[in-house]
Amino acid sequence: MGKLTRKILLVFAAGCAGGLASSIVVWLFGLWGITTTLGVKIAPALTPGWLYPRIVWGGIWGFLFLLPILRRSTVIRGFLFSLGPTFVQLFIVLPMKAHKGLMGIDLGILTPLFVLFFNFVWGFKAAFLVKLTRNN
Repeated sequence: MGKLTRKILLVFAAGCAGGLASSIVVWLFGLWGITTTLGVKIAPALTPGWLYPRIVWGGIWGFLFLLPILRRSTVIRGFLFSLGPTFVQLFIVLPMKAHKGLMGIDLGILTPLFVLFFNFVWGFKAAFLVKLTRNN
């Protein structure tokens, strides 16, 4: 297997794992009532139909980790790359596709903070796995 192919598979898999980790955190926050207690209507059921697209999109966003930026700082790199899916979710998905208002405000005033946090979980997990498996 070529080096580039290995890198592509690695970042996709890391992104998928990040998508799974983020999804589990979103689900747990809903299950435990954390989001609803803070006035945010995010409490999804853990179903294949909800989980599958989040894992696949996590993998697709994982391609950001091919960029040679901040490789030494896992936390900062994970946060920086998590801003991509955060902005898409807040300014495209929630207002235009889900019809939940700009930045999902119809779900609750703290929705943008939760979206940022949940996507950071994705970014940190993916960055950690990329760093863990990288041959330096």
